[in-house]
Amino acid sequence: MKYGYFIKILLAFFLAFAPSQAFAKTIKWSMQGDSLTLDPHAQNEGPTTQVSRQVYEALVTRGLDMKIGPQLATEWRTQGPNTWIFKLREDVKFSDGTPFTSEDVVFSILRAKQRTSDFKEYISTVSGVKAVNDYTVEITTSKPNPILLNQLSNIFIMSKKWSEKNFAVMAQNWDAGQETFSATNAMGTGPFKITLREPNTKTVFKRNKKWWGTMKDDKVTEIHLLPIKNAATRVAALLSGEIDVVTDAPVQDLARIKNSPAHKVESTAQMRTIFLGMDQGADKLRTGNTGDNPFKKKAVRQALYQAIDIEAIKKKVMRGLSEPAGIITFPGVNGYTEELDKRLPYDVAAAKKLLADAGYPNGFEVELRCPNDRYVNDEAICTAVVGMLGKIGVKVNLFAQTKSKHFKELKDNQGDFYMLGWGVPTLDSHYVFHYLYESGASWNRVNFSNSDVDAAIRVMEGEVNLDKRNAAIAKAWKIVKDDISYLPLHHQVISWAAKKDVNVPIRPNNEPLFRFASFD
Repeated sequence: MKYGYFIKILLAFFLAFAPSQAFAKTIKWSMQGDSLTLDPHAQNEGPTTQVSRQVYEALVTRGLDMKIGPQLATEWRTQGPNTWIFKLREDVKFSDGTPFTSEDVVFSILRAKQRTSDFKEYISTVSGVKAVNDYTVEITTSKPNPILLNQLSNIFIMSKKWSEKNFAVMAQNWDAGQETFSATNAMGTGPFKITLREPNTKTVFKRNKKWWGTMKDDKVTEIHLLPIKNAATRVAALLSGEIDVVTDAPVQDLARIKNSPAHKVESTAQMRTIFLGMDQGADKLRTGNTGDNPFKKKAVRQALYQAIDIEAIKKKVMRGLSEPAGIITFPGVNGYTEELDKRLPYDVAAAKKLLADAGYPNGFEVELRCPNDRYVNDEAICTAVVGMLGKIGVKVNLFAQTKSKHFKELKDNQGDFYMLGWGVPTLDSHYVFHYLYESGASWNRVNFSNSDVDAAIRVMEGEVNLDKRNAAIAKAWKIVKDDISYLPLHHQVISWAAKKDVNVPIRPNNEPLFRFASFD
């Protein structure tokens, strides 16, 4: 009896004082593509931001409900029409132990505005930023900016000291293929720190013990990102238990995953529209056979639009998990209306007539560039489009490749005809126009230019009267919709699949926040 009593005492002591690490668990996460870089200002791309957001934080952030709330800033106020004052948290440290201060905020915002940054458009109205004291920052804008908080939620704060020490003061020039310390290393104030980085193979995130916040489940101590490009292999790894959660479960495998008693699937409409772009600026197509550029003619762009059977793509390619789109934005974004989102009718005969009237009765030839590891069934969508356009005499040669090459070559003006997807993290139409339609904008690869649209964008940036601002947005949408500058396809629906005892809340921006993850 004495021995049994002794064992009970030992067991009670162990349960009371054993380190929580004894119950630590790792979440193995997979998606088809990896982060393009660890530099938080170098590439404005979904999976890249997903990785950055586990390590870095912003002044404000969107929670699980997608509403803006405090993060590194605890409060803010305006001081006149063009000045914002932000009070910072005073108990924050970077994962290396360095105290977080206003100097880091000033440094990071100026870094994000640099020429090499892919986030400079977010904060183009920011004209000045200064440290008032260690925990107060003043941001000035060139004009009143009603969506500054929305924009700042995507500007991650880096350590000035760490960046200077590691020659990372400038944002990585990802478009030029530059390699920097900040591209393969990360150090932020967030809930996790990266301890291993093997691009396209494995990234290990460990709990940042210096984080100021609180995890939902203390058992979540590590995240392993294991990108698996092939859909069948990714699903097999999930079903075999090698992977715990997949944040881009293939639509063709959802039924099989649902039939597994050990797994679950959750789907939601994503804040992303998939579309095709056509270079209307080049005098002649790089890959065409006409000696000119058919895309310069609206009739040709409309012919391609009306030759695409989007309902067939929804049914056969997307298994019903998509929503046909008439514009490049979605419900919930300021400026969206159902009327704008209506598509032109699918009509092969009308498309053929439009081509003939435009001077191409026999069609023409062109290359379509698509990523094959970025969007839901991206290559399969492009394959379907190739067949549909063939019915009106347009011979399309499909060139599909990994997203890292696709985006880089697209930014380098190598695409006549291409696929792209666009999310709207600010939930405001200005973001779409500023990146895709403004003359000379970084992602305006169709070379669209319209002085009335540019003027409307200026109003969107500086008008605090919401009626006037919304009128400018509506005017701009009407112009670009009538112009058929792009070929909208559909609003994407995302599906996450996981083991039944692993909980990672799905969000419409497709960004997992592992600080809210838990185990049953």
